[in-house]
Amino acid sequence: MNTRDPQALIEKLKDLSSERMAEVEDFVDFLRTREEEARDAAADRLGQAMAKLAALDLPPMSEDEVQSEIDAARRERRERLGADRS
Repeated sequence: MNTRDPQALIEKLKDLSSERMAEVEDFVDFLRTREEEARDAAADRLGQAMAKLAALDLPPMSEDEVQSEIDAARRERRERLGADRS
């Protein structure tokens, strides 16, 4: 079952025994911890990537250079998608 109505979930929780409520609370804590760990890992990866980028000491790109990179990536993606459809 997949409910998105918080009030419906609250009503269901009210019917649980205290033992089951404790299990639900443990599970919610587990989900929160898992999300926090995933977010922290992503932040670490971003920090490492930014450090590597800074170490390259490249001059900043102009707006035209950035747009050119975007256009090239979009062309490659369209070509790849077109090849996949054949």
